[in-house]
Amino acid sequence: MTLKKILGLGVLGTAMVAATASAEVRDIRIAVDVPYEPMEYRTPDGELTGFDIDLGDALCAEVGIQCEWVVQGWDGIIPGLMARKYDAIMSSMTINDQRREQVLFSDPYITPPSAWFGPADNDIETPDTKALKGMTIGVQRGTLQDNYATDLYGSVADVNRYATADDMVLDMDSGRLDIVFLDYPIGKSTLLDSDAGNYKVIGEMITEPKEYFGDGFGMAFRQRDEDLANAFNEALATLKDNGTYDEIHATYFGE
Repeated sequence: MTLKKILGLGVLGTAMVAATASAEVRDIRIAVDVPYEPMEYRTPDGELTGFDIDLGDALCAEVGIQCEWVVQGWDGIIPGLMARKYDAIMSSMTINDQRREQVLFSDPYITPPSAWFGPADNDIETPDTKALKGMTIGVQRGTLQDNYATDLYGSVADVNRYATADDMVLDMDSGRLDIVFLDYPIGKSTLLDSDAGNYKVIGEMITEPKEYFGDGFGMAFRQRDEDLANAFNEALATLKDNGTYDEIHATYFGE
């Protein structure tokens, strides 16, 4: 084989590798569970929006790829990733050791606290085993708040699990729940800012222990997709440096 042919094959091989790499990052599909205002929800005309959506779109633009959002219920969101229905998850997913056994996480992109919410006339000062005895607690099924409330208070209270925060709020408004435990931003938008009822935060914000509350929210990828995760980590760092992240954050959480 001549040198010219060898070099030609080398160029062809490089082009094929580049094309393959490009194909791997084209039309990335990202799963999200809605509605969880202000993190991810639909506008009245049906358009997806929220902090996760806007930040995700900005990350994709920074990486230089096209991203499509796929709405997926929470219970099946990790199995769907494993089944290759989409390439990543960006849906307020807490980074913790249990999930690390299944997925590869990006760097944290926000670290919100969890909080107890109840009617404004609720007289509980500090939610604990004594105060919650006999109560009916609402949580979203399969979340860290579900695990925390079940492990700490399941023996003294009834823990009702819901597929969506909206269903939980309906039962809260109708008096079928005494108290709920949610990510603070979601509880603020669905309860504190709601016109349907008069609610308040009960007790202190909660971020510990780490075995439940992890290290903040991260994007989740299949464990072998390290290059994709690294690309999003680099993009996140850039958006934080150039002020884009702060602008998006201020849109949904204020300055």
